Amino acid sequence: MELKELRQEIDTLDTQLVELFKKRMQVCGKIGRCKQESGLPVLDSGRERDKLAQISALAGDEMGSYARALWSTMFELSRAYQGAASGQTSALAEKVRAAIENTPRLFPSCAAVACQGVEGSYSQQACEKLFTAPNILYFGNFDSVFSAIESGLCQYGILPIENSTAGSVNKVYDLMMQHKFYIVRSMRLKVDHCLLANPGVQLKDLKEVYSHEQALSQCAGYLKSLGVKAIACENTAEAARRVAESGRTDAAAIASRSCAAIYGLTALADAIQDQDSNYTRFICISRRLEIYPGADRTSVMLVTAHKPGALYKILSRCNALGINLVKLESRPLPGRQFEFMFYFDLETSVYAEQFTQLLGELEELCERFEYLGSYTEAV
Repeated sequence: MELKELRQEIDTLDTQLVELFKKRMQVCGKIGRCKQESGLPVLDSGRERDKLAQISALAGDEMGSYARALWSTMFELSRAYQGAASGQTSALAEKVRAAIENTPRLFPSCAAVACQGVEGSYSQQACEKLFTAPNILYFGNFDSVFSAIESGLCQYGILPIENSTAGSVNKVYDLMMQHKFYIVRSMRLKVDHCLLANPGVQLKDLKEVYSHEQALSQCAGYLKSLGVKAIACENTAEAARRVAESGRTDAAAIASRSCAAIYGLTALADAIQDQDSNYTRFICISRRLEIYPGADRTSVMLVTAHKPGALYKILSRCNALGINLVKLESRPLPGRQFEFMFYFDLETSVYAEQFTQLLGELEELCERFEYLGSYTEAV
């Protein structure tokens, strides 16, 4: 047979498959309504497991694995359709709906905000871009920022979450497991690092350079060319202050240019990061769930069952509902060898029906599920 004839045969088979698929989904919708009336969950793991074994046996050795993959996807689509047909809503979905209704229409212009570091830090810059007149309280580490929100000392906190060059700030991700909070806004800040030293110091005098580990990583190539020792600090602005207070003539700090004026330092070099397109993403967190108008990005944390296909089920559910996944980060689970938690950023409007449906379904699919908030991202 010629290629054209084979393709015509495929087209005929596809037409038949589409009609059968529509009939199958209609039956799935009826099953969903029956489950709702009986108070049963949409997911029936035992039924799906038995059905996959049956399908694999029917398909035979050659096609068994292909059939399992196809029907696994079909089960995901069926569950998504069942959930929509049954009209079920989860407690979390109701909580999100209430937050949308009760959150003010405008993001606040002033508030008590916790930032890690000291004056001149990039967190301060991010804070002042998000808030018109913030009352900033500085803390020595990320953990203290979370604690300040939980205790009610500050209404909001600003934290770096990832950098376009150096990647994620792992410490912040780890702290997400320990503290209860919600992300209410995020922003991307263009970061231009400067090499700052005490007046009169020259490049040839330098032996040590201080900064946050992320900044040191972002400027690794430049530091290598200087042949200096890199020493990590809690914060870039703290590094600038330490160099200024030490009065040393053989040390410098990597920090923002604003730190030069604040701490009386001189800029030996500007924009020393290895990549010019260097952005850090900051999140604004709150103890209270707030969802402002236009929120189109959602962050969640989840732990899946430690078995093949567990993460695939989550991803295929997002695909079935047409929800774009813009970030997936894994972190080791404390106390469990080679098992991981996952952080997802989903791109979808909070007003979409698919979003409400996904929230309820993810809770059923995961060993642990934490909703971290829905928000907009400023650039």
